[in-house]
Parts: sequence; structure tokens; C-alpha cells
Amino acid sequence: MRVEILGVGFDNVTMDQAVAEGVRLADTEGAHYVVTPNPEIVEACREDQEALEAVNGADLVLADGIGVVYGAKILGTPLKGRVPGIEFAQHLMGRMAQNGKSLFLLGAKPGVAEKAAERLQGQYPGLRVAGVHDGYFQEDGPVLEAIRASGADVVFVCLGAPKQEKWMRRNGEATGAHLLVGLGGCLDVFSGEVRRAPEAFQKMGLEWLYRLAKNPSRVGRMMKLPLFLVHAAGQKKS
Repeated sequence: MRVEILGVGFDNVTMDQAVAEGVRLADTEGAHYVVTPNPEIVEACREDQEALEAVNGADLVLADGIGVVYGAKILGTPLKGRVPGIEFAQHLMGRMAQNGKSLFLLGAKPGVAEKAAERLQGQYPGLRVAGVHDGYFQEDGPVLEAIRASGADVVFVCLGAPKQEKWMRRNGEATGAHLLVGLGGCLDVFSGEVRRAPEAFQKMGLEWLYRLAKNPSRVGRMMKLPLFLVHAAGQKKS
């Protein structure tokens, strides 16, 4: 069941339910993709029809940001909870390591995906990273060929939103993989290049505040959160 917030339909699932569905999709023939919108991405979808279609066309749409959960409450259609993309990916990799599934890492600056692959294989014994490619490419063709040649079951697509959502919708079948997951800047965290917010911030849904404190230049992006809540309140009134 999907809960519609400002035109974007979010799957009303717990983390366990989301991971179970991710595992199922990775075992299912054809190409499927998962998106993890936060308020900033929802706001982008309000102005970009292609982005909106890419997000809503996903097989699984997860509420990544605490603002999405607040927005659902404002609208009187509460979600079961927040499902952060990075945690979904971590749980999924744990299951992949058990099931012998292989992973391709796409995105970030040159060298970051390689570093992430090394660290992740250490953290998840049994996880097979079939290949990596940075996010600084001009043509899709060579990247798609690399993914196909790797035989990867799952691809983490970390190109930033909404580019990654459009890319997955356009190229999913051509990768040969069964599941693609859009994960923004997660490779920077997986590689150790960037630290995730402390657990206390995570539990309170204040990771955005931690990132803002670490990087004040993000203030323009962070202003999307109050704007999103204003728009959600407006949708309720209408």
C-alpha cells in the first residue's frame, strides 16, 4: 500500500518488510529498482515530471527522511516509520552475503567505490563485489557493458538525485541485474571518506542537522525540509 505525499507514493513498510521485498526482487526475473526519497527529492519531483515518473515507477519507494514521516502525519496518513536508504542497503548486503548474491557499486569520485568495496567485503563476509565504476562518466554504454559483464545481481546506483532515479528507470534492463538501488552519497560513507551522524542523531531523526553543522554550505538544501512541510500542510487543507 502506498501513501501519497505531494504526488510521490511511498510504500508503507517497516525496515524488515522493505528488506524482505528487496531480497524477493533480487531473486525475481527482470529488472527492478528501489528509490529512497527525502523531502528534498519530493520537492524536486514537484518541478520535474521525469523525476516524478522515475520515483513513482520504482518497485519500492522508501521514506528516507524524517521529514517524510512528519509529512505523512500532517496529512493524516501516517507511515509505519522511516526506512533510511543506507540502513536498507546494509541489511540487504547482510542477506546478500548469506545468499551468495553479487553487487556492483556505481558512483562517487574515482577511487571511492574501490575503497568502499574493500571495506564492505570485510564487514560482510561472503559478500561478492562483482565490479565498481565511478560516477564521473559521460556515456552510459561503457558503464552498462561493465555491469552486464560483471554478472552482478544487485547494483547500488549512487549518482545523486534525481539523476540516479532517472538513470535506473532508463537503464535497468540494460544492466542485466535484477535489482538497482538509488543511494545518493552512501559510497562516501561505505568507503570511510565521510562519517555518518552519531547514533543519537540517527535515532532522533536529526542526521540532517549533523550534516548541516559539518557542512554549513548545505543550508540552501536544508531549507527544502520546512518548504516540504508547508506544502504538505497545504495539501491537507486542499
